[in-house]
Amino acid sequence: MELWELFFIAVGLSMDAFAVSVCKGLSARRVTPGSCLAAGAWFGGFQGLMPLAGYLLGARLERFITRVDHWIAFVLLCLIGLGMVRESRECGACKEMDASFSPGAMLPLAVATSIDALAVGITFAFLRVEILPAVGFIGGVTFLLSALGVKAGSVFGARYRARAELLGGVVLVLMGTKILVEHLSGAA
Repeated sequence: MELWELFFIAVGLSMDAFAVSVCKGLSARRVTPGSCLAAGAWFGGFQGLMPLAGYLLGARLERFITRVDHWIAFVLLCLIGLGMVRESRECGACKEMDASFSPGAMLPLAVATSIDALAVGITFAFLRVEILPAVGFIGGVTFLLSALGVKAGSVFGARYRARAELLGGVVLVLMGTKILVEHLSGAA
């Protein structure tokens, strides 16, 4: 596999993580370099680990994983997105929005945005891609885009916090729906 092909795969895989990072930056009251690094580490780490896991699983489980990856991503993104929509509707002064970068907040987001990378890893096994450099590159690109996404989101979130939380939740639900529709239409 050529480097330019791997670059496009890395960018494509990182777009979900980038969008979620923007949403996290939108919902955060104050973004620090640590917040950007945390998002980059969580999303970049999982975007690197999932193709590795997929590669190790290989062809044996491809049919099963391909059948359910879109459902898992859909459910996780919709649950997270609907939670954000609900939080945007609650009194902003009465209750703090969950803008945490803690493991409990980041783990489900990292898993949800990296499900498709698992299937890519299985494909890498068939293509005999050198997996360690490939997953390092994918993780690095995702790390960078996710860290930048948090910062970009924070720039827009300071003034329009409740609207941003609502928009972020809607975006996550739409992303989950898009993943589901693409997979179902491709399977038909």
